[in-house]
Amino acid sequence: MASTTDMAPNRTATKAPARRAANGPRRAAARQSQSREDELSAQVHQLQSDLKSIAATLASLAEDKVNDAQKLARREVKNLARTGQSAVEDVQDEFGQLEKQIKDTIREKPLTAVAGAIALGFVLAVVSR
Repeated sequence: MASTTDMAPNRTATKAPARRAANGPRRAAARQSQSREDELSAQVHQLQSDLKSIAATLASLAEDKVNDAQKLARREVKNLARTGQSAVEDVQDEFGQLEKQIKDTIREKPLTAVAGAIALGFVLAVVSR
């Protein structure tokens, strides 16, 4: 009997390249898939880097806004303190004038002042019972 190589001398030689040819597209597909994965990984890394940069920028902007708000609040507190101090001074002036008027009235009419004080004391005593 004849062997396979005698009958088909090219048969074994053709099978090996066929396997190589069949593995070639697989290897190319695997390399292409790996290349895509590497590219996607690089893009994800870049996106993460961009997101970190955006977060840092937003944090900086927020800090600037907080600082601006604090400056504005300090200015407003100073303005309110000045306004409040001015109002206190005005009230003190008014009470000073009222006190002066009462003293002048007491000096001019001492008996009327004493009678008014007694009447006021009596009213307070009745109310407080």
